[in-house]
Amino acid sequence: MTEIVLCHGAWSSVWAWTRMRPLMAEAGHRFWAPTYTGLGARLHLASPDVNLETHISDVMGVIETEELRDVVLLGHSYGGMVATGVADRAHDRVRQVIYLDAFVPGDGHSVFDLLPQDHRSRMSAAVEAGDGWRIPPNPSPPDTAEADLDWIARHRMPMPVACFQQKLTLSAEPACPRHYIYAQRNMLSDPFRPFYERAQSHSGWTAQALDVSHSPNITAPDTLMTALSTALSA
Repeated sequence: MTEIVLCHGAWSSVWAWTRMRPLMAEAGHRFWAPTYTGLGARLHLASPDVNLETHISDVMGVIETEELRDVVLLGHSYGGMVATGVADRAHDRVRQVIYLDAFVPGDGHSVFDLLPQDHRSRMSAAVEAGDGWRIPPNPSPPDTAEADLDWIARHRMPMPVACFQQKLTLSAEPACPRHYIYAQRNMLSDPFRPFYERAQSHSGWTAQALDVSHSPNITAPDTLMTALSTALSA
């Protein structure tokens, strides 16, 4: 049995991983899916003070209180920031980090540092046009089914901009093995391809590319489960 701990993406929560739960169980894994403060069932805790460190603490709290060890962290999109922070704080409990079309920060990086300029400008403008402290969700990938678009729209929530602005502090580069799963059907000005290309050539990394869009947990769960099995055996 593998203890897989999810670090979900921005604007999202564990509801977006509903289709993966039975697949994880069928594969013999225990799937832990903490919800970040201010999103999903914890929307009532949203405030301008919620930031990246808040979300790292959310995941750390589950690992510590459930006394999990030999953990595989699965970071999706923004969750790559969270997973990297958790791997640093809980390095003695983490055996592998899997990045699913995710940011891979170094010490001192924020999400905004890792985004192309056009993404940063659009997101900053959205904050100013809104309530001044949150960013509304990005559009869903164009291959998302119509019924899924309705489901997603009901549950995605704006994110505090501090989550994207706060720089990550690391004590060292993660020493555990890392694996990158890249979604090839990404939008123009794709922020994730550079991380995939780096993973292909750096020691301590393995990588694979999938013919899926950014959220295969919704659009291609079976394909994603196969990829995760490959990652776990890498």
